[in-house]
Amino acid sequence: MMKGKIRLCYRKIITIESMSTWERLVFTDSFTEFKMQAQYYNQAGKYNTFAQLLQNAPNANQLHFLVSGAIVGYVKQLNGIVPDVTNNLGLLFLTFDQFRFEIVNSDLKDIDKHVVAINFYSDELNYLAQIDQYLLTSKTNQNTENMGETLTDLFTISPYLSIYSIQQ
Repeated sequence: MMKGKIRLCYRKIITIESMSTWERLVFTDSFTEFKMQAQYYNQAGKYNTFAQLLQNAPNANQLHFLVSGAIVGYVKQLNGIVPDVTNNLGLLFLTFDQFRFEIVNSDLKDIDKHVVAINFYSDELNYLAQIDQYLLTSKTNQNTENMGETLTDLFTISPYLSIYSIQQ
């Protein structure tokens, strides 16, 4: 019945318009950290935007990693559960084992232009079937398989959710 194993990637984009408390904390702390870390790459104060830093300052692409330290604690608060992705019952079900933080856009003088993304990479899932726009999966580490029962999750591939890898 199993067609293979898959991993999913969910890209959570956080902007000035993000509403939840968790998103607001990630937004403000990543902006504050960006301003602090950008000083090293912008000692003359010539550049205002992240794009300008990437274009003109050697090794400025390290800012993604350097700023990520400010949000690691918030990611840990998720307890390994991918936010926003629910199954057909409306329950959060997708677990992750890796994430990658990215600065999409920012301006040192305008917090409204700050945009970040967190890519969550799911734990391995058993891919069972596709039913119209729905995917049917099960967790690979279930203990119920010995009893002839497999617990499943049915969900749609929503915007910013993608199959990251497939293993036959």
